[in-house]
Amino acid sequence: MKVLYVYAHPEPKSFNGSLKETALAALQEKGHEVKLSDLYAMKFHPVLKASDFPERKKQDVFKPFFEAIQASKTGAFAPDIKEEMEKVKWADLLIFQFPIYFTFMPAIMKGWIDRVLAPGFGFNPVTNNAYDTGLFKGKSAMIVATTGAPKAMYSEGGAHGDLNKHLESITHCIFEYMGMNVLPSHIIYEVSLMSRERGAEELEDYRHRILDL
Repeated sequence: MKVLYVYAHPEPKSFNGSLKETALAALQEKGHEVKLSDLYAMKFHPVLKASDFPERKKQDVFKPFFEAIQASKTGAFAPDIKEEMEKVKWADLLIFQFPIYFTFMPAIMKGWIDRVLAPGFGFNPVTNNAYDTGLFKGKSAMIVATTGAPKAMYSEGGAHGDLNKHLESITHCIFEYMGMNVLPSHIIYEVSLMSRERGAEELEDYRHRILDL
């Protein structure tokens, strides 16, 4: 497979950093082709802005949806967006890894989605290309996430509610909306209080999950 690994954590020496390195090694061990987008290391700019569209059709007022649809026809996106789009086009599987912040992804990851998975590129409501006819049909996506809170807090009836249901705003409303097949999320809970021994076990579990893809 061709795998794009989109990663968002600011500290390379963190447990998330170890998870990412474990995944990359396992993917290469299985002979998959891999490209990495390490968003913090890249200093990826997360804010959608008018300069994302160097050949704007409307100069008097900025309409992001309209400009994205137009740019998708001509390829007239800012260079950093085009580079990420080429990775997405190339990939069979996209893996998104991030820590949970307020039951959601970090802002830098959401910004990548806002800017890269643009209207006209992954979906197009104007032409009814969404869900079963999404433009990324044939690709798969998977979330890898870590939490500080224990699993009991992120379960049904827990204080935060079922994390998998929270993640449906990503898995269903973004990935499936764009036509992708969604693989079960890999979630590791209570990372902030994890022992070295449990950490090693979790890394090995994740390695096997990646090897089984």
